[in-house]
Amino acid sequence: MARIRRLRKTPAHLEITAFINLIVVLVPFLLSTAVFTRLAVIDLSLPAPSSGVAQLKVNDLQLEIVIRPDALEVGDRVGGLIERIPNTAAAPTVPDVASLARLVQQIKAKFPDKAEATVLAQPDTPYNTLVQVMDAVRAGHVVQGASVVRGELFPNISIGDAPIANR
Repeated sequence: MARIRRLRKTPAHLEITAFINLIVVLVPFLLSTAVFTRLAVIDLSLPAPSSGVAQLKVNDLQLEIVIRPDALEVGDRVGGLIERIPNTAAAPTVPDVASLARLVQQIKAKFPDKAEATVLAQPDTPYNTLVQVMDAVRAGHVVQGASVVRGELFPNISIGDAPIANR
């Protein structure tokens, strides 16, 4: 029998120095060019289903702001409409958020312990309008002692669908 001669192969060594150099340069570059976003989140809750007028107290305010295409309707769920704020004359599709903020501040002065409000919007309400109304209801200028400071008005906001307008 003939002898079979086998070649002895040494295992190949991987040359990874160039790859490590690439990673050392690439990682800091990617980290320095990454865009880190900051998200602002507002906790919202859906309005509780009403179980009837008998359960509600007469002096208990349930502030409700209804966003209509032509106006903002501020009211109490029990007492009815407090004030209808028409849109600004300069831009008929933009609600008068400044008047809303003044009215909400007056309501807060009468009911300082209340922190809940409901914002009801129609399905075609622009997102920007909804956010502006929520901001006007959440925070504003509050009288504390002899000074006026920026504070919370009605921070616990619930959102929902607006009822169909009676025309």
